[in-house]
Amino acid sequence: MCVVVLWVSGCVTPTLPEAPIWDSEAMPQQLLKKGAGEGPAWDPKLGLLFSGNQHIHRWQPDHGLQLFREKAGTNGLTFDNQGRLLACEPAQRQVTRLELDGRLTVLSSHYKGSIYNTPNDITTDSLGRIYFSDPRYGNRSDMEMKDDDGSIVEGVYCIHLDGSIERVITHEVDRPNGVLVSGDGRYLFVADNNNNTVDGAHKLWRFRRKTNGSLHLNSRKLIFDWGTSRGPDGMVQDKLGRIYVAAGLNTDNEPYETRLPYPAGIFVFSEQGMLLDHLPIPNDEVTNCTFGSRDLKTLYVTAGGSLWSMRTHVPGDLIWPGEQP
Repeated sequence: MCVVVLWVSGCVTPTLPEAPIWDSEAMPQQLLKKGAGEGPAWDPKLGLLFSGNQHIHRWQPDHGLQLFREKAGTNGLTFDNQGRLLACEPAQRQVTRLELDGRLTVLSSHYKGSIYNTPNDITTDSLGRIYFSDPRYGNRSDMEMKDDDGSIVEGVYCIHLDGSIERVITHEVDRPNGVLVSGDGRYLFVADNNNNTVDGAHKLWRFRRKTNGSLHLNSRKLIFDWGTSRGPDGMVQDKLGRIYVAAGLNTDNEPYETRLPYPAGIFVFSEQGMLLDHLPIPNDEVTNCTFGSRDLKTLYVTAGGSLWSMRTHVPGDLIWPGEQP
């Protein structure tokens, strides 16, 4: 049963966009109360996949919740341009691809001989290059990723078309979380979310991509800074280039984070960083979002294990399933 929740904009003051963001008179709906932890990804046949309680679950509007992959230990999920499921597996400290025939391929588990910290979020461009973040939250005693000077690295990596791995971000952000290649392929957005360190970063950055998939590091642009509130996590983009970002907090997490000035929800930005709107979600913590449904005009949001949906005016810009008939 769906629960309709009325919402208000709270203390966030958005700027009116040129085109509507939400469908007329739409309200967010709670679809599930538990099980939806992270990494929502949409497939027209499978429905919505997401990570939760160490499993990958499958949810369909007409069939409810099902177990898709048991004990997967995943976080971020996305589909590549062939409809294969890409996954960050922090429990196994690796990145995998679920082939169309059901085989599981490990795409990367080490970089220059060192095992990853805990791969977190994943994105891909239209050609098939894969980017993933590798932060570490919690216990840091077994971290192996270091730079040439021996300093710990929480980086972002690119799996190139030939399978080679490149660290594209080393120390340019504090603690990378969500990653997103823009729909036009020009940019990589990186959520910088250090939520368990006093004065840690709570920012969204944009980097310009090179044609070979590397980044112009000197192009780093600050899109938004949440200050002392919880920083950005997962994100997605619509066909007008607007970015929908999961962020904010409803309960103070002192001394690291505060509820104000940005309560939990989905923050919608222009590609240049103008805050267009804020959709409050009552559950902490709001972790990720993606578009789905046949017309790609349903925004699905994972928050504190719960699953929410909100109808939008413009469809999402996804690599898969791409253009809809």
